[in-house]
Amino acid sequence: MSETEQQPESTGTLADLRNLVQGTALGGGADGAAAAPVREPKRDEFGRSYATGRRKDAVARVWVKPGKGGMEINGKPLARYFARPVLRMLINQPFLVADRYQQFDVFATVAGGGLSGQAGALRHGISRALTNYEPELRPILKKAGFLTRDPRVVERKKYGRAKARRSFQFSKR
Repeated sequence: MSETEQQPESTGTLADLRNLVQGTALGGGADGAAAAPVREPKRDEFGRSYATGRRKDAVARVWVKPGKGGMEINGKPLARYFARPVLRMLINQPFLVADRYQQFDVFATVAGGGLSGQAGALRHGISRALTNYEPELRPILKKAGFLTRDPRVVERKKYGRAKARRSFQFSKR
């Protein structure tokens, strides 16, 4: 019973845990090398954060700044560029998970791939830009899987094959 009472006391907050580690021989002293790095916001002179998102062959360059929730992709509004509601829902997921819906304006340029790949690249870029603007959102977005680049790409065509794996039609005669 006494072990369960002592555990919350000794590591109640991250600061207590950091002090506990630095006080032991494993901590190595006051330099804090064993502690997790403290991330600082990355913003330009206009108060924006930039990130690049990728998915399949699509690449999205994303700028995020505080605003009323407007999105402009390649000079067009979100609803006009991505007509399918499913793609718009996919793009808004990072804001919904981070509880920042309609608090940021997004400016993005997207190139390559199709609309589905571009929407995935935009979601990845928005997630990374949000973590650059507010580093404390990183654990939430990472747990949701939005910071991981989807590695699946189209397999290349091989010689002697009709496509990547499909053989030419066999003719017995």
